[in-house]
Amino acid sequence: MTKPHLLIIDGMALLFRSFFASAAMNQFIRLDDGTPSNGVQGFVRHVLTAQNIMKPTHLAVCWDMGAHTFRNDLYEGYKANRPAPPEEMLPQFDMAKEVSAMIGWQNFGTHGLEADDLIGSMIEKWKDEAQITVISGDKDLLQLLNPSTTIAFTKKGYTEYDVYTESRFVEEYGILPKQFAEVKAFMGDSSDGYPGVKGIGPKTALQLIQNHGSIDGVLAALPILKPGQRIKISENEQMLRLSHQLAAIDCSASIECDFEALRLTDYKPDLFELIDQRGYRLIAKHARAIYR
Repeated sequence: MTKPHLLIIDGMALLFRSFFASAAMNQFIRLDDGTPSNGVQGFVRHVLTAQNIMKPTHLAVCWDMGAHTFRNDLYEGYKANRPAPPEEMLPQFDMAKEVSAMIGWQNFGTHGLEADDLIGSMIEKWKDEAQITVISGDKDLLQLLNPSTTIAFTKKGYTEYDVYTESRFVEEYGILPKQFAEVKAFMGDSSDGYPGVKGIGPKTALQLIQNHGSIDGVLAALPILKPGQRIKISENEQMLRLSHQLAAIDCSASIECDFEALRLTDYKPDLFELIDQRGYRLIAKHARAIYR
């Protein structure tokens, strides 16, 4: 029997990507009342296209719920340097969830957690009963790869992806996916605002985990490391451990949902009429072209 295919969408990643792709040319594609809708329309069109290409049987959309998460409690500087979203984007967060629900997709978001944590928890919950594909632009998700989970990173337009399987990751990185968070702990992440070990870049960070297996393995091997590395790491051990806590995706969130509730059904023509009437004309046009 063929396993069901669950498509998990990183909603925020696609919404931001869609917004900035068109905002650069000031194409905010407003609704009749003047509300910008470019991010929402791009997000939905992207998901509809992905559904058409990847043919999932089930679908879930995961969202961040506000800026504050447990990682901010661990470290004040976490994501502190990120600029606030542009004004034209602010109404589109709720709009995206509304249109998503209108189409029949299940939205997930938990205060205090990031979308990554929900994605990881879904994978943990359903990895044995489904083939899983995640669509995102966030390389942190590489740590979630397993034999039944594939990650499709957005590339160009709505149809091009850079697809990672567990075997491709192991071949390229020479470590297991779950060790990726330990690499991130050494190299830090400027966009997430945590420093890791100052002076250790991505290449050295990866080599350390390839050679010693884990943060504890590296610390145990300090006496045999190069003097420069030994000093940097021993002086920053506390930040290294904290950076690992920030980099590791929490896969233990409670997903209060029956798998069958995520099952996709055929779209009825009047659904796209309704979406058209609400002013989301690009979505309706796009959907009609795909699901004639």
